[in-house]
Amino acid sequence: MAETDQAPPPSDQLAAMNLTDTVEKHAFSDRVLIRSIVGRPDGGAGLAGQRVRAGGWVKTGREQGKGTFAFLELNDGSCPANLQVIVDTGLAVLSKLVATGTCVVVDGILKVPPEGTRQKIELRVEKVVSVGEVDPAKYPIPKTKLTLEFLRDHLHLRARTNTIAAIARIRNALAFATHSFFQEHNFLYVHTPILTTSDCEGAGEMFQVTTLISESEKLEKELIKNPPPSEVDMEAARQVVSERGEAVKQLKAAKASKSEITASVAELNKAKENLSKLEERSKLKPGIPKKDGKIDYTQDFFARQAFLTVSGQLQVETYACAVSNVYTFGPTFRAEHSHTSRHLAEFWMVEPEIAFADLQDDMNCAEAYVKYMCNWLLDKCLDDMQFMAKSYDKGCIDRLRMVASIPFVRISYTEAVELLEEAVKGGKKFENEVKWGIDLASEHERYLTEVKFQKPVIVYNYPKGIKAFYMRLNDDLKTVAAMDVLVPKVGELIGGSQREERYEVIRERILEVGLPLEPYEWYLDLRRYGTVKHCGFGLGFERMILFATGIENIRDVIPFPRYPGRADL
Repeated sequence: MAETDQAPPPSDQLAAMNLTDTVEKHAFSDRVLIRSIVGRPDGGAGLAGQRVRAGGWVKTGREQGKGTFAFLELNDGSCPANLQVIVDTGLAVLSKLVATGTCVVVDGILKVPPEGTRQKIELRVEKVVSVGEVDPAKYPIPKTKLTLEFLRDHLHLRARTNTIAAIARIRNALAFATHSFFQEHNFLYVHTPILTTSDCEGAGEMFQVTTLISESEKLEKELIKNPPPSEVDMEAARQVVSERGEAVKQLKAAKASKSEITASVAELNKAKENLSKLEERSKLKPGIPKKDGKIDYTQDFFARQAFLTVSGQLQVETYACAVSNVYTFGPTFRAEHSHTSRHLAEFWMVEPEIAFADLQDDMNCAEAYVKYMCNWLLDKCLDDMQFMAKSYDKGCIDRLRMVASIPFVRISYTEAVELLEEAVKGGKKFENEVKWGIDLASEHERYLTEVKFQKPVIVYNYPKGIKAFYMRLNDDLKTVAAMDVLVPKVGELIGGSQREERYEVIRERILEVGLPLEPYEWYLDLRRYGTVKHCGFGLGFERMILFATGIENIRDVIPFPRYPGRADL
């Protein structure tokens, strides 16, 4: 065989060749990521003999050999695995290195440890570059197992724990997967506003944004320091204006020089300006401005009531009705006094909108997106998922594989209610009554996904009375073209619909649910001018993380949870 015709080496040989590559430094740091050492298929053994600089925080440390050396388990957050580091006593004061939470940067040589040890590679330190010390008596995150509830009281440090760091990497992977999925399918990423003057859900549980309170407090302080003019002050200022006006008249009557008259007019104008300022100050009143007994929002920053958004959907629809396929991905807010393990005051939503598409397309997109995210975690985050399976939910990886590989069940709302009624007849007890017209409770959703079908379920065509005004009215005039994706563990993961594109119908629906037309005139314009069939959905991002990881409380899957009574950091 000619040299150019040689067969390529087998894949296992290729892998072995790759494993001898030099470990690369981080592009923007003078160290190597621990993941690039221990995250290799051989656990880093192929890197033996190489000199590297590593940095991280000590997970566990102990002095050995009667204080002649120390073992450190070092982690820099790049992966769940630690790098074992061995430091001789001549290089540093070992007692300052071994405390959990200590930050160290070290130079050393990678070596294969003795046979029978768990590690495939360890770092023999040649130089301790820097140490960020910790007082073990005061450090609130010791190496003992801590509850997730306890960690919520230490938000600024909890990312140093294995669990919260793993969740952070999984969250990052799902965000990356989200953008990858929609970009691969030619969706445009649109940034919708955080501040809004419309209520997408019509629920009214919104955080209000106003400067009236701070402006009122500022004014009260200013009026104490510099009180408004009295009536005597006002009368005196009016008298000055009158006198200055009279002086100008007399100069003109006496045919005085132009310069004299000009100077006198300037004095008059100055007096008028002073009076005007006093009149303005006299109108200042402490407290929030009111008109006809109600708060006067025309005096507010936006000259009208404003809120933190509960959804970017309505705004992103304006782009769907112009550039076809779009999505928004950002924080949303709900002022709901709920203390459940499924509610946050601030949470993230992924909201795509598809033009020239109907409910069937919407369901297809939602299913494909969920499957894509599951596959992404299995392909790119398996080590973190294995940690979650070992520590929290042994079935989480199997659940991802199941959802990624099988078609979702699709049933109408009416069929879903019939199945639930059959279950009740068969002896199943639900806390919430089952009848046509109810909004399915979490227990109903989980029964369908975990007991009845044991797979994801898409329920569609809901009663119009329990859904938002913008969902397309079906021909039966009782239901709307809405759909929810239900998954095991969390119940509803996605809510979506075909949007109502008929002007007269949506106008009637807005009035029917008791909303004023004026704030939605712009939304109606999308139907007045070049209306188009379109659909979309919203995925609760934290719910997706709950589903993936098996974590029970939503407060543990967002970096800085906000809920009633708590908004730390």
